[in-house]
Amino acid sequence: MTAPIRNITIVGGGTAGWLAAALLNSLLREKRPQQDAIEITLIESPDIPTVGVGEATVPNMPRTLADCGISEAQFFRCCNSSFKLGVLFDHWNVDETGAPIRYVNPFDPPPPIDGVPLAAYYLKYGAGDLEFAQLFSPCLDLREEMRGPRPFRAGEYPRGPGFAYHLDAGKFAALLRETCVARGVHHVYDNLQELELSETGDVAALHLEKGGRHAVELVLDCTGFRGLIINQALGSEFLSYSKYLANDRAMAVQVPHLTDDIEPMTRSTALGAGWTWRVPLYNRVGTGYVYSSAHRTDEAARDEFMQWVGPAGEGLEPRVIPMRVGRNRQNWVRNCVAVGLSSGFIEPLESTAIHLVDMSVRQLITYFPDTSYPEPLRARYNRQMERLYDEVRDFICLHYALGNRTDSQYWIDARKELKVSDALAENLALWRHTLPQAGDLDSAVLFSPQVYHAVLLGKRVYDMGFKAENFAAGYALDEDRWWDFVARNRAKLAQFTNRAANHRHLLREIRGELMGRERRAVERGETVSVARAEAELADSSLL
Repeated sequence: MTAPIRNITIVGGGTAGWLAAALLNSLLREKRPQQDAIEITLIESPDIPTVGVGEATVPNMPRTLADCGISEAQFFRCCNSSFKLGVLFDHWNVDETGAPIRYVNPFDPPPPIDGVPLAAYYLKYGAGDLEFAQLFSPCLDLREEMRGPRPFRAGEYPRGPGFAYHLDAGKFAALLRETCVARGVHHVYDNLQELELSETGDVAALHLEKGGRHAVELVLDCTGFRGLIINQALGSEFLSYSKYLANDRAMAVQVPHLTDDIEPMTRSTALGAGWTWRVPLYNRVGTGYVYSSAHRTDEAARDEFMQWVGPAGEGLEPRVIPMRVGRNRQNWVRNCVAVGLSSGFIEPLESTAIHLVDMSVRQLITYFPDTSYPEPLRARYNRQMERLYDEVRDFICLHYALGNRTDSQYWIDARKELKVSDALAENLALWRHTLPQAGDLDSAVLFSPQVYHAVLLGKRVYDMGFKAENFAAGYALDEDRWWDFVARNRAKLAQFTNRAANHRHLLREIRGELMGRERRAVERGETVSVARAEAELADSSLL
């Protein structure tokens, strides 16, 4: 009888390593009594800095935190987190006059009307000055008033409009590390010097600088872009996505808030050779520029980026990060599973880095092996991860393929020179005549047909080139029913927005900093100076 796995070794820390450890410890060891004997060891080099994996997340993040046993209040306090209600895209497309278009990809799915996709009604009848997302999501209304996704006193992880989080990646890794160590994960600070392979080609042991030989059963490679085990030792081929996605560089800088307001949304603004991100945390704003080195030198990109940042970036120097964009052909080879940047990376346009770590670990738990590492388990895991990476790649490619800017060679090349997969090319041809449907997508783990609706309508492609005559085919559209829906839903969304708390004050309540007279004043809707309140809180702590 083949022996069960009793030891899991994770090589590399950061968000990928520690999130993998937290999920394995919680979902595999603690919640499966038969696996109680499993020991998890994370080996982290004290000399190699980690690349922060993402400061923005997707809507599965509340589930991830809950599965890791982390309270929302603890998460907000430790990681200076804030709420994310969607991604606001600016200047990715232009209208018929050449003016920049702004649209949002919200986290709320558009509901059908009597089985008819909301997008079909919207294309048929429009909605006046309302954007498509405003018909079913409060995110733009909440952003306009700088409110969060819930009222005060809502409790932990309440139901409501779709949301994710912004977070400090370094602090998040530290929180995960603290949580894991407290629950029995072994943490080793040491440098990997050599890998020992068995006669069958498995990783038999790691030779560490201080700790000597560390025997291995199942090993997770979380060594980042280097892929020390999966690529360098085991030879898994890395498949570049460079023919699909041109961006191969990023630069990042952290800037202060210039006002009390904290925007509850990630913002992506297209520049001349790529796009910028703006991720507002509780205490600062993370921002950066993702660009193509074929279209901008680092120096030219820096000048363009810092001009966009403006006064908030005065005196700051952005850090340049080369990106390895693509995925491994196989992310599980022999007894090694790659997780995080060693598994693959797709530019952070839709904040999928942490989600891909999460899904990698959940898939491993689903197909968890014994020490014979059955090939069918490996094959299915690799197939699932291939589909997931390709799903994310194709959704990102959609943003470029449907661009219409002509003011720089980068945007012309993005539309005309970059390849799209056969599946996406077929769908783009199809969607000129009908809306995306579930059967069109090979994988829809994260990006459903309704998310595609939001992007296609947000970019206004059906106003400029795509046909629209067949979108209502097979549906009986009732115009009175449509306008009744618009009126009722807008009233419902306005009512919710009026109840929602100011974003900064909501964060302070969750962090345990909004108390006493200030809390009562804020709940009455009175204007309270955040700077003054925080100063008074600091003074009171000295008494």
